[in-house]
Amino acid sequence: MGLLSNKIERENLKPGDHIYSWRHAYVYAHHGIYVSEGNVIHFTRGGGQEIGMGNFLDRIIVSSSPSRPSDNPCPRCGDQSRLDGVISSCMDCFLSGGQLYIFEYSVSPALFIAKARGGTCTLASSDSPEEVIHRASYLLQNGFGYYDIFRNNCEDFAIYCKTGLLVYTAISVGRSGQAASILAAASAILSSPLRFLTTSFGGLAAVGYGMYCFSRLVSDMGVRRDVKKVPVEILVSRAVSDESEAVTEMAKAD
Repeated sequence: MGLLSNKIERENLKPGDHIYSWRHAYVYAHHGIYVSEGNVIHFTRGGGQEIGMGNFLDRIIVSSSPSRPSDNPCPRCGDQSRLDGVISSCMDCFLSGGQLYIFEYSVSPALFIAKARGGTCTLASSDSPEEVIHRASYLLQNGFGYYDIFRNNCEDFAIYCKTGLLVYTAISVGRSGQAASILAAASAILSSPLRFLTTSFGGLAAVGYGMYCFSRLVSDMGVRRDVKKVPVEILVSRAVSDESEAVTEMAKAD
């Protein structure tokens, strides 16, 4: 892939590739795993199931679902506009009119920093295509938990399918490079005025950008230490157990 773009043609895709497409004028990218024969498995939050804040976060979340109107459904996939969770779609429904890009693995730290926009690459290594497709297919049948824009989104899903890595601490963001970039930018903006290392605008900008790059780098799955390899069967069994405990606690409260 090039330094400026990860764009790829459909005919060059291979089963197990992590792909994405930009939404809302490059504000947010939707991610998935290419399986075969034009099919993509991805994690969505369906229309009508936004977080209800009435701001840009609602638009980001709903952009993860196929955008065909219910009165004109895809002849191959049907109406998927309100589906929630892990779904399988044709490539056209997944892209929703956007262009196709491939997410890169095992990149160097220099290339990672050079690609200043998060959600396009990682230092982490991918497992074999067979393992990737097995995880994606298993989660298609059993789910991937609740959608959370910062801790469990479509990029988190695709990265888990590719690597099998999970974040085990409760105080940090998930695997998503997009979420890490947002938090890194916020940290750089808030902290830079407190760091009087320079009085010039250019120097202050350099310090802020340096902090942004460092925050992104230490949050990457290939660098951070709060991750561990979890088999997909164990992941699903834990999720079922946690859900059962939550139902039990609610019943006790009633």
